[in-house]
Amino acid sequence: MRRGPSAFGVAAIGLGLLFLYAPIAILVLYSFNDGRLVTVWSGFSLRWYRALFHDRQMLEAIWTTLRVGALSATMATGLGALAAVALARAGRFRGRTGLAGMIYGALVMPEVILGLSLLLLFVAAGVPRGFWTVTLSHATLTLCYATVVVQARLASFDPRLEEAARDLGRTPWQAFLTVTLPNIAPAVAAAWMLAFTLSLDDLVIASFTSGPGATTLPMRIYSQVRLGVNPEINAVSTLLIGAVATGVIGAWLIQQRRARRA
Repeated sequence: MRRGPSAFGVAAIGLGLLFLYAPIAILVLYSFNDGRLVTVWSGFSLRWYRALFHDRQMLEAIWTTLRVGALSATMATGLGALAAVALARAGRFRGRTGLAGMIYGALVMPEVILGLSLLLLFVAAGVPRGFWTVTLSHATLTLCYATVVVQARLASFDPRLEEAARDLGRTPWQAFLTVTLPNIAPAVAAAWMLAFTLSLDDLVIASFTSGPGATTLPMRIYSQVRLGVNPEINAVSTLLIGAVATGVIGAWLIQQRRARRA
């Protein structure tokens, strides 16, 4: 006879979920608070959302963050996909171990070390810090993650399908575009979203490599929190949570639709 979950297991899961999501729920709730104090409820209001959309510096930080995230994720995913194909399909070649070591080593590299090294590189090269230095730095940060995600998908992909396409007259490039790429497309999309999320969340590397006119949203929020928690921060955080939740729900609905068609 199949037994259901124990009371202890249910309680443990419930406490874990409460620990994870209670702070988020409180943040969302107080984003609608009319008062300036973030710990005293003064009534429901959209005051801080209106203030957010009139805060030019915050809106510029959001726009900068979205542009940096999209560009760095695209660069990291493109280069990461090529690196993954080289590591998974090219077999043994000179420098393969070194390439893999440099890619995987970045996964465990502390961000403060990576940020400092990039700062020294830009200073030595005479590159002024700004939008493009942050973008290139975030692409460097997320390249290893994109490579690992795509390589994991290639590891389970049957290379004989690509060989069959080449036997039918396709060039290696045509076989990759018509056979391999459609099969790894979900992994490429997942790698892009992961890279975009990591860029959106980064504070340390952006603090080292940003310059005038390149203040990202995490930097802006951190600078305001140092002077005290502003309810406007609750509002922008709630909007970010809503955007992430919408993306997750949308991806789940697409997956469910594909499962029903299959």
